[in-house]
Amino acid sequence: MSRTCRVGVMVPTFRDSPADALALALEAEELGIDGVFAYDHLWPMGRPDRPALAPFPVLGAIAVETSRIRLGTLVARVGVVPDEVLVSEFLALDRLAPGRVIAALGTGDHLSFNENRAYGLGVGPAAERRAALGACAAALCGFGLEVWVGGLSRPTIAVAESAGVSANFWQVPVERVAEEAARGPVTWAGMADPEGESAAVGTDELDALVGALAAAGASWVVFGWPVDLAALAGVAGGR
Repeated sequence: MSRTCRVGVMVPTFRDSPADALALALEAEELGIDGVFAYDHLWPMGRPDRPALAPFPVLGAIAVETSRIRLGTLVARVGVVPDEVLVSEFLALDRLAPGRVIAALGTGDHLSFNENRAYGLGVGPAAERRAALGACAAALCGFGLEVWVGGLSRPTIAVAESAGVSANFWQVPVERVAEEAARGPVTWAGMADPEGESAAVGTDELDALVGALAAAGASWVVFGWPVDLAALAGVAGGR
């Protein structure tokens, strides 16, 4: 199927070691998948007993081991580090992989706030976090990076629209993608199978989902791990 959108995959960072993430990224590049992305969590969602690797060191390692594949966060949260540091982290990554970095940003939400509190970071008011989000997005755009803004609320989406960057939506229906694409550029991320059997989803099912999201206006479709890389590569190769 011919389509204009690109496909990507989240690398497994809820591990003690970056070995799995590196191996997946190398395989994804070899197979022709368009991009790899890393979460920005201090622990797996709702699981403070499990490890989580920081995204920028993992992406930096991937950057120097690859030559073509795009790489980015999904999403880097404002407030975890100072805004200037967050921008600098992306710029450092761009030095390692010029033109290949996607700076996907977010404000965090009630599902991640306990991570902040556990490390004494606090959680600022929503308006304050959105202002920081907009400032970081503008700064990164000024340096020529591709920027996405992740979120579901209308005020957060308005930050993306104001900055002229893509809004990224996690696990929303195709109809929501089409609705938002009428307002501005849109990318989609989520599980190929929300029931948790994503690795068993084949090329035909992935192709149908990516095709529907592309037709709705998504410029990127990024799948959470696990997903069948060979099947995803079949979709990427059919564009």
